[in-house]
Amino acid sequence: MSAWTVRSIVLLALLGSYWLVYQHGRTVERAEAATASAQRDSGDRLSELIGERAARKEEQRRAQAQEEARAHAQEERTIADAGAAGVDAAGQRLQHEGAKLAAAVSCPGTDTSAIARGQAATRAAMVLSELRDRADARAGELAKAYDRARIAGQACEASYNALIN
Repeated sequence: MSAWTVRSIVLLALLGSYWLVYQHGRTVERAEAATASAQRDSGDRLSELIGERAARKEEQRRAQAQEEARAHAQEERTIADAGAAGVDAAGQRLQHEGAKLAAAVSCPGTDTSAIARGQAATRAAMVLSELRDRADARAGELAKAYDRARIAGQACEASYNALIN
């Protein structure tokens, strides 16, 4: 073989070896990049999972706090309704006592002037009794409305505080 042929073969072998080393370096670099990308993606997924768990936990805490506020408001409404029922019963007793008083005032007598005064007193007692009954009924309605509004406001405030804390 001639010197040129040997030199050409050596040159081709040298170029081939450089090309193989270059390809090996590219393969190693791609593998390292893929590994780094996989680790980054794994870390991102882990962070995402941790964030989702924290968000779920916070959502559950808020839902539980709102449910507790709703249950507390329901208990207060029950207590207020029971108190209103007791007040209504007391109002009924008072109305009954007023009717008895009006009946007692209207007792018939033998004196005509006493009878006239008795009738006037009976009418006055009936008017006052009716006014008191209306005022008592209205006061009961207002008290119930106030209790409901107060309980609803407190439940709203508790729910809001649970959301922002």
